[in-house]
Amino acid sequence: MTGRTTLTIVLAAGEGTRMRSSMPKVLHPVAGQSLLAHVLDAAPKGTGAALAVVVGPDHHAVADEAHRVRPEAGIHTQTVRRGTAHAVMAARAAIAQGYDDLLIAFGDTPLISAATFERLRAPLAAGAGLAVLGFRAADPTGYGRLVVEGGQLVAIREQADASEQEKAITLCNAGVMAFDGRIALQVLEQIGTANSKGEYYLTDAVGIVRALGRDVVVIETGEDEVRGINTKAQLAEAEQVMQARLRRAALEAGVTMIAPETVFLAADTTFGKDVMIEPNVVFGTGVSIGDGAVIHAFSHIEKATIGAKASVGPFARLRPGTSLGDGAKVGNFVEIKAAIIEAGAKVNHLTYIGDAQIGANANIGAGTITCNYDGFNKYKTIVGKGAFVGSNSSLVAPVKIGDGAYIGSGSVITKDVADNALAIGRGQQVAREGWAARFRDAKAAAKAERK
Repeated sequence: MTGRTTLTIVLAAGEGTRMRSSMPKVLHPVAGQSLLAHVLDAAPKGTGAALAVVVGPDHHAVADEAHRVRPEAGIHTQTVRRGTAHAVMAARAAIAQGYDDLLIAFGDTPLISAATFERLRAPLAAGAGLAVLGFRAADPTGYGRLVVEGGQLVAIREQADASEQEKAITLCNAGVMAFDGRIALQVLEQIGTANSKGEYYLTDAVGIVRALGRDVVVIETGEDEVRGINTKAQLAEAEQVMQARLRRAALEAGVTMIAPETVFLAADTTFGKDVMIEPNVVFGTGVSIGDGAVIHAFSHIEKATIGAKASVGPFARLRPGTSLGDGAKVGNFVEIKAAIIEAGAKVNHLTYIGDAQIGANANIGAGTITCNYDGFNKYKTIVGKGAFVGSNSSLVAPVKIGDGAYIGSGSVITKDVADNALAIGRGQQVAREGWAARFRDAKAAAKAERK
């Protein structure tokens, strides 16, 4: 929001015991990204935007994740849990610095958007003292109800305290709030513990702000956007919602999906124009796909770059560090790891290529493997431009196959092969340079004669 400073406090101190996991709740992933990361990505950024993350004691992994996503985030620890307002006050030092807007968000609501945060801030610029995010619940049971009169929020009534008339209200409290930063600390300091649990509740801020003569308004959003994650079942539900969003965005951007409901995307998957994706494809994080590429069915791709008009699969696995050049082909039952496959190269069948560089227009035959690991260290294989590696060959790294070289089927290559040389058989049997070209010429002549 132009000209206004903001502090976003993200509450991420919960243990998440209902997740039945040793991992902190906010680190569980949706679309390949932690719950916390989704919220931090949506929080305001740029000039005048500050961020504070409230974590539990010894939650170093949560703090590390916050800094990975937003290095500028301040970390504050809530040592004792005594309610939402108490958690917010763990970041008192940040609040006291004075910002125009103070946003309170939760680290377990991964579906909230940057646009919603901006909508929540808008009433503050118009003079409101507090804006509360609400949603219309299909089943409001258990949620705090937002009691609105004359366009103003007058109370947030918890289920146990609500009258029958108030229980009929379907507008519910999402918990996310935006305070006028000039009064935020004053309001938070007045919140007490006069309730059955003896805790400090943010919901009490409504009455305090109204007592100061300031407007309190409700901003509505969809129920999906404010889903809080407390169980693995809710995590799976959030994944479904996020996948539907990502698929819709990809389709609207021009990606063709034959069966979109079977394609799983990561939050950071990027596509060029005219990309085709067949059914049952899974994208992990860090994948970018160039114009006109085709991803065939049952492929799994993670941390890989795919060039324009490249073809992947079916049943291919591209592991981290894979880069396919324009027009490269990786076929069925092929695994690529930490390898560069240059433009026009083909790795079509039943092959493993790891820690390697395959030159432009090279051909890797079926059943070929790069033997890149000796039990202690990884080594690199380099295959030159236009080289041909026959089926069922083993390339024992470190090794270099020269440009235009020809490796006969079933060969085990343990030493470098010169440019345009021919290697056949077990061990290293390399004929003089030029034989590979002669061999190709002889094969071409024999093929022409058969025709």
